[in-house]
Amino acid sequence: MSSSDEAAGARRRSGLQPGAVSGVAVPGTLLDTLRVAVVMLDTSGRVLLWSPLAEEMLGWAGEHIVGRRVGGFFDTGGPGGPGESTAGTARRRMGVVPEPGAAERILADLLRNGRWDGILSLRHRDGHSVQVEARASMLVDGDGRPFVLASIAETSRLRTLEHDLAALDALYDSSPLGVAVFDTELRYVRVNEALARMNGLSAADHIGRTVAEIVDDPETATELTTLQRAVLATGRPVIDVIMMAPRGLGHRSISYHRLVDRAGSVLGISATVMDVTERKEAADKVERARSRLALLNDVGARIGGLLDVRRGAEELARALVPRFSDYSGVILHAAVADGGELPTVQYSENTPMRQLGVGAIRQGPEVDRMIKLGSVISFNRKSIFGVVLATGRPQLVENDQQLLATTFPGDPKVRATMELGIHSLLVLPLRARGVVLGLLVVSRADGREPFDRDDLALAMELADRAGSGLDNARLYVREREGALMLQRSLLPQTVPQPQGVEVAFRYVPGSSGTEVGGDWFDVIPLAGGRVAFVIGDVMGHGLGAAATMGRLRTAVRTLAGLDMPPHELLRRVNDLGDDLAQDQDEGWMATVVYAVYDPATRRCTLAKAGHLPPVLVYPGEECGFAGCGATLLEMPSGAPLGVDGVEFESVELDVPDGSVLLLYTDGLVEARGEDITDGLDRLSAVLSRPLSSLEDACDDLLATMVPGREPDDVALLMARLGGLPEGSTASWTFPAEPSAVRRARHNVRETLADWHLESLTDVTVLLVSELVTNSLRYAHGPIGVRMVRGGSLLVEVSDPLPDPPLERVATTEDEGGRGLQLVARASRRWGTRHGRLGKTVWFELAMPPGGSGT
Repeated sequence: MSSSDEAAGARRRSGLQPGAVSGVAVPGTLLDTLRVAVVMLDTSGRVLLWSPLAEEMLGWAGEHIVGRRVGGFFDTGGPGGPGESTAGTARRRMGVVPEPGAAERILADLLRNGRWDGILSLRHRDGHSVQVEARASMLVDGDGRPFVLASIAETSRLRTLEHDLAALDALYDSSPLGVAVFDTELRYVRVNEALARMNGLSAADHIGRTVAEIVDDPETATELTTLQRAVLATGRPVIDVIMMAPRGLGHRSISYHRLVDRAGSVLGISATVMDVTERKEAADKVERARSRLALLNDVGARIGGLLDVRRGAEELARALVPRFSDYSGVILHAAVADGGELPTVQYSENTPMRQLGVGAIRQGPEVDRMIKLGSVISFNRKSIFGVVLATGRPQLVENDQQLLATTFPGDPKVRATMELGIHSLLVLPLRARGVVLGLLVVSRADGREPFDRDDLALAMELADRAGSGLDNARLYVREREGALMLQRSLLPQTVPQPQGVEVAFRYVPGSSGTEVGGDWFDVIPLAGGRVAFVIGDVMGHGLGAAATMGRLRTAVRTLAGLDMPPHELLRRVNDLGDDLAQDQDEGWMATVVYAVYDPATRRCTLAKAGHLPPVLVYPGEECGFAGCGATLLEMPSGAPLGVDGVEFESVELDVPDGSVLLLYTDGLVEARGEDITDGLDRLSAVLSRPLSSLEDACDDLLATMVPGREPDDVALLMARLGGLPEGSTASWTFPAEPSAVRRARHNVRETLADWHLESLTDVTVLLVSELVTNSLRYAHGPIGVRMVRGGSLLVEVSDPLPDPPLERVATTEDEGGRGLQLVARASRRWGTRHGRLGKTVWFELAMPPGGSGT
């Protein structure tokens, strides 16, 4: 039988086909990783079977190798010696040339011992060496014929696997971390000694048991089992889960990973456990410090920006609950709450103390009895409250006996404290600049750890910061009240109600979060029954703006008495320049509207300096109050006062009876993030609907202000303009000739008789004669005489001469020069004003007793 037939018969007897592998490994298993090749030989070393892995390992196909001897595979360091033929070298490279020596010795050992193992260096088809580890056994087939079955694997793969296994063994044996492997039923398969020590059981006692059977705490066991099942089902690892150790002895960090083989089959999960007690304690300390710092910052932020003592006390008390305490209270000296001086007298039982801030985790009658907002706080000087107020040193109350001594015996507040289960209390002084302003009292009830010395130190830091913040608020309240008092004192204390005019006004200072501003208004009676309306806004806030506003108002009132046109008055005020400024280096600016209304002529003259336009509401029959025509008056804007080189211009209007003039400052219509035209539209909408009175109109206008607007002062002035009653005026114009004096006396006498004012006839005729004569002498033009009957009798004499008459002291020898002296002495008041066509000299006479002027 040939060698090939013998090999085929061996394969048939073994049940293998040419090139097949005995025991083919499933891809992805450990065998696939090892790549073990199988070779079958007869007793003479001839190849009977050559597996595909052997082909991959050495590069020779099975059909080229089967039936050949294996001796030529052994690496001897190179090709045959010198003189070997080319054909012989080729046969050697094919691995079929017998090599006496090594192969024969291995076969001899196999025949003698039945098995052999060792390291071989084989030659690859490409010429390089491949080192393998081989295992060979002598077997007998079914016919009793012996054959050799050999397994070979590359030593590099075996060494890698050995290193991995050694590392795994080292991890289990020497790692300080607890390591465990669980099967798919979540039962321990392998446990290292570190984890066994952590759990207080031997490694053997873990095998086959679940976590629930090892961990003594049911809640922890349930949580761990839930985590394991999630990792096993989803494959998502769980990393660094911190949990309490068994029996509460520290903390553990636990991580789980799912185990999957190379074929993708789930084998179970692995666990890594690390003792992190020290890390947890350090983290807790850091977190505690962080939370305390955050509490300090939060309290500082909540009360630092508040400029109201009462709101600051409320925010402080609320900020501490529940982060630091269960209940809190802020108790302050009554004077501090109202912006008064710091307490200078020693605290006693008679010192007025108020509960201005409270915080509580729950509400109820007991809580109200203990810390009712606004309640009066009483105490004995020897009580804990009294000692802290007197010494400024904090107190830690730790038992019921100390609780009973906090205020005074039998205090219902203390009884409510004990009923609420409060077991720990801190009484802290609120200090500022070495003075105790009041107390901060914080407490903890059942279910919470009592205060310790660290808590006391933190609470004192809180109290000191809070004390400074409350003192700043107190100072602000004082300054703001002073500024408001100054501002209100500079505003009109009473507003006149001239005949034919109805006036309503409002002034609203800015919110508590800002300083007072320089908004102002005024109503100024002028000669001849006329009236001036003024509104203005000084740029800036605070005492400086209020002081500038006062000087500006004084200047306007003074110049208004000179009876000059509105644009001229604004120019004169602007010329005062730095005299009106609080600080000459910074200068000043103000916007103003100045309007003059004459009820006798029903004319209104206005001028403005950079201010918002006035609104004139014309009367309408269907609107009742003042009708449907709210109109923004188009006027030359002019620059604000305080800007050099600016010209102002007056506008003159005929105003129907019943019209309403509205003057206002920008705080009424401005809002953050909104165009000012939106505010003006809201204002016009209010004024275009029926309103019952000016007072109601003012309230409705204030109600249009946008909530949350930029805080600013608001000044608002409304005037319903109406003429004098019919027949209250009389006027004439005379040519500049001698008969003018006689005719003027005649007309004045008849008019006074018609008005039933005969008692004023002699003095009125005398004074009119003097003024008309003076105009004839100097003016040489038409002379106008006007009489107005109102609250007094007004007489005006006008001529084209612009220069005012000069009052001089006449001697006994002088024949003239006494006219103006006579006017000044006989009238209640008199004056001169300039007009477009000249000047007007006027005087007023008081109405006789019982005279109605009608």
